[in-house]
Amino acid sequence: MPYTIEKVKELVREYPDFPSEGILFRDIFPIFHHPEAVECLINHFVELIKALNKQVDVIVGLDARGFLFGPLIAIKLGVSFVPVRKRGKLPGQLVSVTYMKEYGPDVFEMQADGIKAGQNVVIVDDLLATGGSCKAAEDLVAQMKGNVILNTFVISLVGLEGDKKLKAPVYTLIKC
Repeated sequence: MPYTIEKVKELVREYPDFPSEGILFRDIFPIFHHPEAVECLINHFVELIKALNKQVDVIVGLDARGFLFGPLIAIKLGVSFVPVRKRGKLPGQLVSVTYMKEYGPDVFEMQADGIKAGQNVVIVDDLLATGGSCKAAEDLVAQMKGNVILNTFVISLVGLEGDKKLKAPVYTLIKC
């Protein structure tokens, strides 16, 4: 069955009171039950990025769901993929940044040779909530003198205003 981006959106499931009471969890994994839906979603992001009419050199994916979309987007664009991971998960020389999460500080790391000065970067993740983790990724790219030209998400939680913490423009497929 051919998928439209509207049909892909319909695959996202909602689970009330998960992982705790009062939270409405949005589950993107049903998209991956349908290869054609994944392809539609990836193509949607690729076309969006191409429409920027800017050179894109690197796709950065955030730990961990950004790893699902980022490499596929990078392959279709013919550019490199660089993961941002939680502390202790990457080998080699690293750059790091500490950021605040709802329950306290956390650390993101990136391999120091992942981005070269002046390269244009698109950050990819599944969900934008408070913006803390994406802001940390923007800070890592800035440490390496790269330029974030777009932050992309499958879902954003509008009331939390995470987009206001970010320097680069934000694109979200589904706003909740």
